[in-house]
Amino acid sequence: MLNQITNFEKSNQYRNKIHSLIPGGAHTYSKGDDQFPLLSPAAITKGEGVYVWDLDGNKYLDCSMGLTSVSLGHAYKPVIEAVRKELENGVNFQRPASIEMEMAEKFLELIPCHQMIKFSKNGSTATTAAMKLARAYTGRELVAFPGDHPFYSYDDWFIGKTACNKGVPSDYMNYTVTYNSMDLNSLEEMFQKYPGKIACVISEPEKTHNQPADYVQKLIDICHKHGALYVMDEMITGFKTDYPGSIKKLNVVPDLATWGKGIANGFSFCALTGKKEIMELGGINRPGEEKVFLISTTHGGETHAMSACMATMKEFKEKNVIAHNHSIGDLFISKVRDAIAKKGLSDYVSLSDSNWMVAFAFKNKDKAIDNGLRTLFMQEMIKRGVLFQGVFVPCFSHQAKDVDFFAEAVTESLDVFTMGLENGYGKYLIGEPTKPVFRKIL
Repeated sequence: MLNQITNFEKSNQYRNKIHSLIPGGAHTYSKGDDQFPLLSPAAITKGEGVYVWDLDGNKYLDCSMGLTSVSLGHAYKPVIEAVRKELENGVNFQRPASIEMEMAEKFLELIPCHQMIKFSKNGSTATTAAMKLARAYTGRELVAFPGDHPFYSYDDWFIGKTACNKGVPSDYMNYTVTYNSMDLNSLEEMFQKYPGKIACVISEPEKTHNQPADYVQKLIDICHKHGALYVMDEMITGFKTDYPGSIKKLNVVPDLATWGKGIANGFSFCALTGKKEIMELGGINRPGEEKVFLISTTHGGETHAMSACMATMKEFKEKNVIAHNHSIGDLFISKVRDAIAKKGLSDYVSLSDSNWMVAFAFKNKDKAIDNGLRTLFMQEMIKRGVLFQGVFVPCFSHQAKDVDFFAEAVTESLDVFTMGLENGYGKYLIGEPTKPVFRKIL
């Protein structure tokens, strides 16, 4: 039987104070207290490899790896050493840092279909810049995304179409339209409803469910047929589904692509790449033409972040990181499914087939998705030293022994899950179930 974590004293003290200092208690809502059970760490003090430690000194196996941003491992030495070396040269200057050219050339080498790149510090900056470029290039005003996808930006063009649209002018919401992902008929219907008005469609190329191999190509073809651009959002899929991402795996050519999270092993570095004829609209070498104000950010070219990205790329290239991560993902799916099957719970707890990011689903007796049971399972996994939130993202530092530990924690946690399934989760869950990030009322 695994040791159980019961001491969250310092976490509770932190939790009681932090909300008076930081709105939401964190700098992304996905890390908020309402996304975890009450019996969980409120903050992390350090990470090493695939383990993290909380304020009370409790140690956990990490599963989502910094919201999928840590692709090699926490405090991964080759990346840290490259960053430390670059810091000695300074971080930010009055003119561009000289390594910006090297960074641009190396990243674009991975994406032969794109000729230009722009850096940023977060994904929302990159995706919003793509929307502006598409509008400028096409002369159209509307942008589109699959309405059943979770997140593309904190900017108004996206947030205005969610339940959290307070503060967004109502007129602005009319400039974004949606369709149903995995339903190309709904995409076609959207274009027919707004003929000649849609500048672009942005979507993630893959989710954790299965899709036809030619789905994205068909999506691109529909966009181009109607005179719209296609923007591939590789924030999550980049450096996971393949190297550099689904753009290679699916052998497709999006007009623009956005990158972030795992490309710099957790350091704040994102990018927008694209075809030259579109990207150069954001340049200054077009005398007599109207200027498009693209990304302009003081910190976009910070030297240490670029160094982190290049060091991460070096590891991926030289050590075949993708193959390792996918093999860990395959092993994980096999062992965890086996643990679930041995408990006779395969109808109630399921895993996706996606070895690059494995998603769990938890169902009640009516076979409906049940967030209360999910939260109960999270509570029990955390109690056993696994910082679990519903997904497992393999990274280069994960080893077979970590998968074995996870599977053992699953086996024990399923006993409590079974009681919750039979008698109601409320009898065993301490506190309230987690809540959706995008909800109208707190």
